[in-house]
Amino acid sequence: MTTARSLSILTNTPCVVAIAFLLCNSNLIFGAHAEISEHGSSIENDLNFDENNKIESHYIVFPANRPDCPTYNWDPGSHFTAMALEGDALSKVFPHYRTGESYLGRDEENELDEGEEDDRCLAACLEKGTDISVAGHTMPHYHYYGTNDDASLSENKSDFESWFFESCKKVEVCFINYAVKERTLPVYWIHPNGSRRKQLDLEYSERKTRCFFSFVGHSFEVEDEESGFLERVKIEHVTTIAFGTSPPSSSQRFDGREELLDNVKVALAHEWHKHKGVPRTFSSLGFAKGRLPDDVFANMAAFYYNNRHNVVNEEWEGKGLFVNWWETDVKFVAIPWSLKKLWQLRLMELVSDWAGVEVEETSMYGLRQYETGARLLSHVDRKPTHAVSLIVNIAQDNLANPWPVEVFDHADRLHEVDMEAGDIVYYESAKNLHSRNRPLTCKRGGCRFINLFTHYRPVHDGSKWFSNLDDMSNRPPPLLDGQSAFDTDASSCKLLDDGRNGTVDNLLGIGTVQCEDQRLGSYISPTMFKLKEEGDLYRWWLATEDANFIGFDQNGEAMYKEQNGEVVQKKLLYDHKEKKIDESYVEDMRKLKQEFQNVEHACSDLNENCALWASWESNECERNSGYMSHNCPASCGHCKRGSITGDEL
Repeated sequence: MTTARSLSILTNTPCVVAIAFLLCNSNLIFGAHAEISEHGSSIENDLNFDENNKIESHYIVFPANRPDCPTYNWDPGSHFTAMALEGDALSKVFPHYRTGESYLGRDEENELDEGEEDDRCLAACLEKGTDISVAGHTMPHYHYYGTNDDASLSENKSDFESWFFESCKKVEVCFINYAVKERTLPVYWIHPNGSRRKQLDLEYSERKTRCFFSFVGHSFEVEDEESGFLERVKIEHVTTIAFGTSPPSSSQRFDGREELLDNVKVALAHEWHKHKGVPRTFSSLGFAKGRLPDDVFANMAAFYYNNRHNVVNEEWEGKGLFVNWWETDVKFVAIPWSLKKLWQLRLMELVSDWAGVEVEETSMYGLRQYETGARLLSHVDRKPTHAVSLIVNIAQDNLANPWPVEVFDHADRLHEVDMEAGDIVYYESAKNLHSRNRPLTCKRGGCRFINLFTHYRPVHDGSKWFSNLDDMSNRPPPLLDGQSAFDTDASSCKLLDDGRNGTVDNLLGIGTVQCEDQRLGSYISPTMFKLKEEGDLYRWWLATEDANFIGFDQNGEAMYKEQNGEVVQKKLLYDHKEKKIDESYVEDMRKLKQEFQNVEHACSDLNENCALWASWESNECERNSGYMSHNCPASCGHCKRGSITGDEL
């Protein structure tokens, strides 16, 4: 979990002087009135894009032919390009132009009365790094509305320039120290005259991340005189950057495969029982697939693209084994706090609509970057805070095969949902087991799969939301075990040949399954797998360790498709089916469960609000470490290895 405290350089007295110097003595922010040379009628053709089809620089865009507006003959100075829009480009960026409405209808304060003539001046920031497919779609906070009255042009210009300075030039920045562990790392702001002024001291690790506001074009320097470490950065966009080299995610190790297998067995046994303990449901299956609004996707994807070279290794010490950190490092890009809040609130509307209840945000985690060989163990999330959630795929690159999210529905039928960048999956995260047990497979050169996770709960029910069953009669009834023909006859669902299932690039066999019972939706796993008992989770984990797994045969043997198309059987090592009749195995499992219960008891939160407190920007785990370490060890990540904390995956 990233912990940070917002800190604007404008609150630092020497920095106020510095900003005043920039405004009064340079053309950094507002240039002289120069003839605007750039007009655009097509976003795709008239903006500059880089080799990856991302917007190459920041743009300030506005309707063309408006000499009554402060944008006319206006120069934004360095780091931004001004463009007057017309035609299709104008319609895409400003669909509300001269309608009296606000952008996407999301700002009632900036909407006019019906019948009132709309003569407002408009402008918008288009972010560097935005993909060409969503270029022109921008979040509402990047939109400017001028007044619709008789204010003077000079008054409007002052208002517009203040907006530009605060909404476009001003950006959030997060710094992480991995350079010096023994002492703090000083951070200095570089004055235009070359002198530097102390901004803050960075403590070591991602948990000590510091976020603050700066401005596009500003520079910072970090220096540790004792070690000689020195680095300078120039702010070009919303930024998260680490200084030094982050330690590997695999800083902890298992003594051998036996220990690993035992830990996995215990973890899966616990998750099985946890998912049975939530009676409240919000949907018939427990999940659904959707799509991000274009403006939200544009903002999220641009943030990742602009910071894609700033990833660090995610810290997994004491967080359990749900991500296979012992086999592959897991990467991470911390989201600045203010940006995270904007995303949380916007996505909250989508989740509320899907769940059918008003919800409140409890946690957002990411961005997490998975790479070659990554796997996620089946699990459910934190019961007090994670009622309904979203998985958001921000970006993916160079995958050899689909990497579906696995969701077990309310009858433990397996669904596998393939996701493209910009896709979202709603899910009841404290109730429905979810995972990505199939390894992430890549084409030559490696690959990346970047996800965001955000969690909510009903606003009026608090941490006991799962026990309020009063509104279930207003929700779609869950499709329970025995209510579908699939539950007794898997042949009622058939795998269709959609042209992908036999290709070398799709060894996993993910395809379209068509079921007689349409209530099962479009994502029933082509393996037709269904959990019947606790040990089936472990059996699934073992079988999917080989990326070529395509399902079980009628005798329960694992089947795999080789590159030549041949289907072969392989006997699973430590196969649960065989071990089930072994009395020593039964006794081992009993001991392991008891051991886990002891660990869980020792690592339980003692207050129902712990998870919420731990997610606060004020970093309660550190600020009130005495209370939090004793009363909230799970939420603060103090559990020893092998314990379950329910971190977002």
